[in-house]
Amino acid sequence: MKKLIVSLKTSSEVLDNFKNALKNKQFYNKEHNFEISFDNKNDFSRFIRNIDVLIYIINFKPTSIYELARLIKKDVSNLSKIINFFDELGVIKIEKNKLSGRYTSRPLVEYNIIQFKLAA
Repeated sequence: MKKLIVSLKTSSEVLDNFKNALKNKQFYNKEHNFEISFDNKNDFSRFIRNIDVLIYIINFKPTSIYELARLIKKDVSNLSKIINFFDELGVIKIEKNKLSGRYTSRPLVEYNIIQFKLAA
């Protein structure tokens, strides 16, 4: 079961974690977990505000961004910006397909669990 771990850390904490991983040679995570750490509260807030997009992709498995926009009832251009944001983070993958003679971009989420790791 793949898990996405979302955390809010300072840049120095992220760098320290990376150094420790290199030191301990933890390049491969056997549990198939992927962690993204935000050091910018605006990006973290944007992620949280749009988490419903991830939920729709997981539950409905749309064949295109256009189909996803119809399900969520959002403008396609605004949704494309959100999809690109998630793609840049590595949270989703975009699969290019040819459907009925047209090329489509299908968003895919490979995680079953989204876990938040927030320290006070």
